[in-house]
Amino acid sequence: MNVTVTPAQLLGELVEPLGRALTPSSARELLAVRASDAARARVSELAERCNQGALTPEERAEYRLFVEVGDVVALLQGRARRYLSEHLS
Repeated sequence: MNVTVTPAQLLGELVEPLGRALTPSSARELLAVRASDAARARVSELAERCNQGALTPEERAEYRLFVEVGDVVALLQGRARRYLSEHLS
């Protein structure tokens, strides 16, 4: 049997237990998470170089990691928003 699981599905499965452990305080803390100015500047630099087709293999790996971390943070923040809307309405 060949079962295909996408990275997004796997990430959702791994994050689900964290969503069940949220409290109002921890949800608010998650929503406050932001990248540093230096990290945002580096992502912008890499994005510009990517759009120009000028990334080195090392930069491409670095950029991909930034994007993947951003996806995880966005997923966690989505869970936090849902938690707050369901529990504090």
